[in-house]
Amino acid sequence: MTRKSRAFISYDFEHDEDKRFLLAEQSRLPDSPFEIGDATAREPLTGDWGDKVRSRMADIDVVIVLCGVEAFLAKGMAAELTIAQEKNTPYFLLEAYPDRNCTKPASAMSSDTVYKWTWDNLKTLIGGWR
Repeated sequence: MTRKSRAFISYDFEHDEDKRFLLAEQSRLPDSPFEIGDATAREPLTGDWGDKVRSRMADIDVVIVLCGVEAFLAKGMAAELTIAQEKNTPYFLLEAYPDRNCTKPASAMSSDTVYKWTWDNLKTLIGGWR
C-alpha cells in the first residue's frame, strides 16, 4: 500500500472551518492520497505561537492552504504559510469556494496559483509531493 502524504491544512478558522471539515472528510475516502496531520491553531498570534506551529508542521509532507473570501485578512494563515516557506515545506493554494472571489493569504507569492478544488486536482497536487 502506498504511504499517504501527511497534510497540514491552513485555513481561516473564523470563516472557512466548514471547508476544512469537508477536506478532512475527503482525506478519509478509500482512494485518498493524504491524511490530515494537523491544521490551523485557534490561538492568538502571541508568545510562542510560531514555535508551536513549527512543531506541528515537523512531520508534515505538504501544506494545503484553503483560500476563502477573506484569506488575505487572515493573519494566522499568512504566518503559517510563511513558516512553511521558511521550512521549505511544499504547499499549494486551494480555492475553497467555486462561486466566490477567493483570495490568497498575504504571505503568498504572486506566482502561487490558486487551484480549483476538485478531487482530481487534489489527488494530482498531493501526488506530486509523495
